[in-house]
Amino acid sequence: MIIWGVNWPIIKIGLRSIDPLWFAAARLGIALVTISVLLLFLGRLKRPHRQDVPIVLGVGVMQFAVFVTLINMGLTEVNAGRAALLAYTTPLWVTPGAYFVLKEPVSRIKLVGAAVGICGLLILFNPLGFDWNDASVVKGNILLLVAAMVWAISILHIRQHKWKGSVLELTPWQIMVALLIVVPYAWFSNTQAVVWSAELVLILLYNGMLATALAQWASIRATQILPAMTVSLGLLMVPLMGILSSTIWLGEPFTMTLGLGAALIVGGLLLQINFRKQR
Repeated sequence: MIIWGVNWPIIKIGLRSIDPLWFAAARLGIALVTISVLLLFLGRLKRPHRQDVPIVLGVGVMQFAVFVTLINMGLTEVNAGRAALLAYTTPLWVTPGAYFVLKEPVSRIKLVGAAVGICGLLILFNPLGFDWNDASVVKGNILLLVAAMVWAISILHIRQHKWKGSVLELTPWQIMVALLIVVPYAWFSNTQAVVWSAELVLILLYNGMLATALAQWASIRATQILPAMTVSLGLLMVPLMGILSSTIWLGEPFTMTLGLGAALIVGGLLLQINFRKQR
């Protein structure tokens, strides 16, 4: 959560020097090398089982290619704190899917926790807080919301799939699927020139090795073993970290609306935690 939370202002800074599409491609490429070297060292680098082909394609397309690309594109138009918030509206889409598609049990306290967390999210979202007449800003907000929906579908797919191989063993193949989409898209798009610097290299390494290779693996593994609603609500800690780090590093304003929304999200998470302990 901390790795992803502080990464929002880091990406925002990086996008000053590199196009969002090539940023996504570089991030995925570094992650692929990192995971592949680790698996080679462990002697576990192998082709995926036929049974896992759907999850390789699904996660590769949705969670690695589409989600990563959309958040980069959205961040070019939206403040880092708000972007983190919009991208993590995932519970709004996961909750009904978990109940109707996965048939996960939903108790009263779990529903209350979800409702409290989502209320905090809606307060933080505050659609009156940006200019609807600015087409680029509206586009950025829409891209981030679409990213959240795509990730929600990926969470449901991960929970529903009958895994043969481990998450770690399948991750490099999922990243390769994403690169087959992102690299041609970046190559044939009119992109800005990259302004190389030591800062940009460090940002790309952080995103590739930690925010993608390590954090994405941990996220998929958690999704595999925990209820979809619990995972999606737990991930709400990421935008809280994003808002806090963006306020500190980028000087983005911290308002009463942000404080109230954050308090409700934490309250919803505590209800979820208490529910799990009582089971």
